[in-house]
Amino acid sequence: MAAAERVPPLLIACALRIECLALRTGERGAASGPRTVVRTGMGPKAAERAVLRTLGDPAHEEAAVVATGFCAGLAPGMHPGDLVVAGQTRDGHGTTSCDAPELLVKELVRVVPGRTVHTGPLIGSDHVVRGHERAELLARGAIAVDMESAATLRTAVRDGPRPVAAVRVVVDAPEHELVRIGTVRGGISAFRVLRAVLPAFSEWHRSLLLPRR
Repeated sequence: MAAAERVPPLLIACALRIECLALRTGERGAASGPRTVVRTGMGPKAAERAVLRTLGDPAHEEAAVVATGFCAGLAPGMHPGDLVVAGQTRDGHGTTSCDAPELLVKELVRVVPGRTVHTGPLIGSDHVVRGHERAELLARGAIAVDMESAATLRTAVRDGPRPVAAVRVVVDAPEHELVRIGTVRGGISAFRVLRAVLPAFSEWHRSLLLPRR
């Protein structure tokens, strides 16, 4: 039991109530493990504060961190319900590399069969991105954008060395903007996908811990 207590937990950070609901609903059917779902609130500043506060708790000070939730896809051909696994997150403060994104891709393909998984840089913004901004961010090499992932991972690694990752579900894409009529269906699709991802996070976490045991 003492050895089990020393296993670093998994901290899963999301911003919105609806994202937290999807994860907690999915948790009922996922294998149990040392993990905590934290709702940070919306925007990079809120994410920074919540991550620092949670990692300041001795129970989570060595936690691996996954930033997740919904995002806006930037590349043509993306659809609501597609998954984005970041190789790195970027914002105005710099770049954070993600650990073992290829393992997350493998596990997501397994637990959410039939869903397209995109990999590449995930960029952070302090506001909702619309119109021409999508093309500008795509030209800078990013494949998706959200408001919290970059701040979450940057803050996590600044607090101490730990595995970090970012996995987002596309809810808004160039041909499927959320402001358009009929996008409720896309939102439901994204919710269902987010609800299914926890087993992939748990396997990523377990696999990263194996060499240490």
